[in-house]
Amino acid sequence: MSYLNTLIFGIYPYIALAVLFIGSWIRYDHGQFTWKAGSSQMLRKKNMVLASVLFHVGILVILFGHFVGLLTPHWAYEPFITPGQKQVMAIVVGGVAGVACFIGALMLTIRRFTDPRVRATSSGADNLIIVLLTAQVALGLLTILPTMGHLDGGTMLKFSAWAQGILTFQGGVANHIADVHWIYKLHIFLGLTIFVVFPFTRLVHMFSAPLEYLTRRYQVVRKRA
Repeated sequence: MSYLNTLIFGIYPYIALAVLFIGSWIRYDHGQFTWKAGSSQMLRKKNMVLASVLFHVGILVILFGHFVGLLTPHWAYEPFITPGQKQVMAIVVGGVAGVACFIGALMLTIRRFTDPRVRATSSGADNLIIVLLTAQVALGLLTILPTMGHLDGGTMLKFSAWAQGILTFQGGVANHIADVHWIYKLHIFLGLTIFVVFPFTRLVHMFSAPLEYLTRRYQVVRKRA
């Protein structure tokens, strides 16, 4: 079990991050015409706007919360907030955002598999990634249950030490989370797996920002005579 824990949480993160960044770079370099969100709104607008807003707003809040919560050193917030208070805040904010994101993701998943027009234009990667994202959000919400049993922030500090250790190439980081609840571990494993499939799906559009739009020339549009 110790070897498996090291493999999944000590070695697999580097494999996942390597595939994420190198794979995305290769795809952008060799397949820019495939680098797109691939919206299906034009095929069927019913419930699309609501589902998309719930999903995207929820996932952005979740990603920001994970980024700040895991990568902010303990000494940076210690004078202002305790680990326990930080954990309660994460439960409340993450719980609200997670529910919104899950509802939106579930609506999008049902739409993708039940709407004939959307299903016909969906690739295997499209179907896979929406299922993975929905499952990942559901697992994230389930982690609230064991978290409620220990509100001292100790477990959160373990995850922070693990994530920061991965990014700073520290040895033995998998030991930080060796004894945490299996739901947490499954949540982390699925998140790393999403990193692995990321370059091969429409998720690559997350790396794009329409900055050129701000400086491009005005388009001349003439009315038809």
